[in-house]
Amino acid sequence: MAKTLYAEFTVKPGSEERVAEMMRELTERVRREPGNEHFLPYTRESNPREYFVFEVYRDDDAFQEHITADYGATFNAELARHIEEDGSVLTWLQPAD
Repeated sequence: MAKTLYAEFTVKPGSEERVAEMMRELTERVRREPGNEHFLPYTRESNPREYFVFEVYRDDDAFQEHITADYGATFNAELARHIEEDGSVLTWLQPAD
């Protein structure tokens, strides 16, 4: 069964350009993961410092591969310095039917 979630975070003022660059790099890498089906980062129209990232992985194994990737740990460590939260806030989703 697919693993579906979204991650949210708010960028600190002054870090917008760095986080945008980080997100571009991360997006390219995650989309190349064999088990990634969707990795779609967005910013809120009314506040571009607020990010919403929709993610779908083929199954639990694919998600485990994603979260253990070295580049993900590097990304999260740097991101923590640039966002208002302690880390990305994750919300797990399941089909409504």
